Amino acid sequence: MHSNPALGVLLHAIGGLAAASFYIPYKRVQKWSWELYWILGGIFSWVVMPWIIAASVCPYTMNILSSAPKSSLIWSYVFGCLWGIGGMTFGLSMRYLGVSLGYAMALGFCALFGTIVPPIFKGEFMELIAKPSGLVLMLGMVVCLLGVGISGLAGMMKEREVSDTEKKSTIKEFSFVKGVWVAIFAGVMSACMAFAIQAGKPMAEQAKMYGTPELWVNSVSYIVIFAGGFTVNLIACAYLLLKNKSWQELSPKNAAPNAINLLFSALAGITWYLQFMFYGMGTTQMGRYDFSSWTIHMAFIIVFSTLWGILYKEWKGCSKKTFNTLLAGIYVLVGSTVLVGVGNYIDKITKVTK
Repeated sequence: MHSNPALGVLLHAIGGLAAASFYIPYKRVQKWSWELYWILGGIFSWVVMPWIIAASVCPYTMNILSSAPKSSLIWSYVFGCLWGIGGMTFGLSMRYLGVSLGYAMALGFCALFGTIVPPIFKGEFMELIAKPSGLVLMLGMVVCLLGVGISGLAGMMKEREVSDTEKKSTIKEFSFVKGVWVAIFAGVMSACMAFAIQAGKPMAEQAKMYGTPELWVNSVSYIVIFAGGFTVNLIACAYLLLKNKSWQELSPKNAAPNAINLLFSALAGITWYLQFMFYGMGTTQMGRYDFSSWTIHMAFIIVFSTLWGILYKEWKGCSKKTFNTLLAGIYVLVGSTVLVGVGNYIDKITKVTK
């Protein structure tokens, strides 16, 4: 199957929309602590959906898992665990910073580490920047980081302009300093997803050999990767459930709408999984520079999460200058996805004409 960078960018856009939207259903959960709705949603994200999708598109899923190289299984799981730590603290960043700023700060670091480190690790970085296509690609990454920086600047401007009362009217636990530290840690650890997918390549290749459509070859490796993420989140949430006794919130005495809360948690979990389903599909279309998918994915998440933040009035009370700075960040991020797509397209054309 030949690469199609334009289709890849479109698929990453859909994945970015899903990623930016998954936390919205959690806002409708009532009288449940974070650790309770987070792990229940995670069951759908990291256990139920990976198995359902993999089994649907690849009937030989069990054969692939049983015959996959041990190194691929181990490293996919290990990087999945590390990514799970980042994913867990990622949710905390939105608690303290809100949807738009929380995404922008955390994903900026995630984009940097998740995109640059893989080619350096494989010794391909110098080869990359020696080609016109690679230079355009790197320019796109730099522009993406610039867009993240502009979005972060808008957040700092908001911090200076908006009163504590106004901040907490839309973000109950707003804390800029605490949120920034959490976002940095979450971004660095979340970048391990890019490494996990690279480690799972042997499983993807086996899935392809078994006749799995190329758009879906990453589905089997997701079972292992997300098992690592689920392990970490389960341990952490179980600790909090016991420490805070928040498991008692399931009791009828709590008067919480348990059925509705579970429904919204499941919806959040399923939506979360969709981001990586489309991400995995998009990577198959990006050609030799498939690692650039991470930058595109991050950029689209920030764009759509910022739009959600505007819709939920998280920027209420800001000056026109601050709001325009926010919009400028969105425009720059969109431009970065175009540049990354062009870099992949140039590489494709160059190979065809040789």
